[in-house]
Amino acid sequence: MNLSKLIKPFLASALLTVGLAGCGAATDNSSEGQKPAEQPKKAENQMVNVYTARHYEADEEVYKKFTEETGIKVNVVKGEAEELIERLKREGESTQADLFITVDGGVLANAKNNDILQPVKSDVINKNVPANLRDKDNNWIGMSTRARVIVYSKDRVNPNELSTYEALTDEKWKGKVLARSSTSLYNQSLLASFIELNGEEKAEQWAQGIVNNFARQPDGGDRDQAKAIAAGTGDVAIMNTYYVGLLVNSEDPEEKKVGESIGVFFPNQETNGTHVNISGIGLTKHSKNPENATKLIEYMTGVDAQEFLSAHNYEFAVNPEAKKPEILQSWGDFKMQELNFDTLGKHNHKAIEIFNKTEWK
Repeated sequence: MNLSKLIKPFLASALLTVGLAGCGAATDNSSEGQKPAEQPKKAENQMVNVYTARHYEADEEVYKKFTEETGIKVNVVKGEAEELIERLKREGESTQADLFITVDGGVLANAKNNDILQPVKSDVINKNVPANLRDKDNNWIGMSTRARVIVYSKDRVNPNELSTYEALTDEKWKGKVLARSSTSLYNQSLLASFIELNGEEKAEQWAQGIVNNFARQPDGGDRDQAKAIAAGTGDVAIMNTYYVGLLVNSEDPEEKKVGESIGVFFPNQETNGTHVNISGIGLTKHSKNPENATKLIEYMTGVDAQEFLSAHNYEFAVNPEAKKPEILQSWGDFKMQELNFDTLGKHNHKAIEIFNKTEWK
């Protein structure tokens, strides 16, 4: 177990607490009846406090660049999304968090429904991020997207054989399909999107068909599915694109070899599009530094930060002005599902129920 991963969140939280304690002892020296002189902005206010469920080095680098350019320090507390939502609810008005960052439209909707966010007002953000990648009330703003695609063995599969998610339930793929566990939020949101677009009955038929064609019981994360293709355990897998980018650009020669042995296929281009999920930022309801927080959102959705995140984490930028890195360009353009990201949270429980019913472990 990596001890530093356990210590980091608590250390960050402790540092945050110490820093904030230092700025809470304001003293009123004005005389009675006299209007107090306007105080200069305190250095301690030059900060923004972030609760994030994204644990990527690329995000940390963007925070550093933001601080260098603005002088606003970014304090980070990391955790799991649901844990951070519960913490924000528990802390209420006393919270020091200004921003909540997480992966998955359903989780963002859950944060909004728990009344821990507030609308963000910024023409810059509205220009940076298209309306379909923001909450309709701007309670959260998209910062990147990732496509959940079909990945295939370049040696054993002709991409002309692939078409849709539904086609993976055909008899020809029996014993050849790989996927991670149904406890994966990525898979839950994928199935939730099918419930929204195709109805519960067809979504269940799809899940059962995939289970029937499994090459093995679900095991490991997305990268493990790619490794299983390279090992010949299966021929196709359901994966997020950015994992392919991480494999191809890995410093580990074996991972790089795995990444180069698989191809990316965007399914359902002739129907309702490829499933895309979103990472987003929300301004907390009781933010103490809303102006700084808004500046950070503006910065993270700006062209420079978007290109940096995409080049280092291989996610798709939300800002249409941002250029794609070479590997994303090599995959080509694609048609994405058109649905309200809130529906991923709305159908989450039904998706889990279907997975249990179909014995997708």
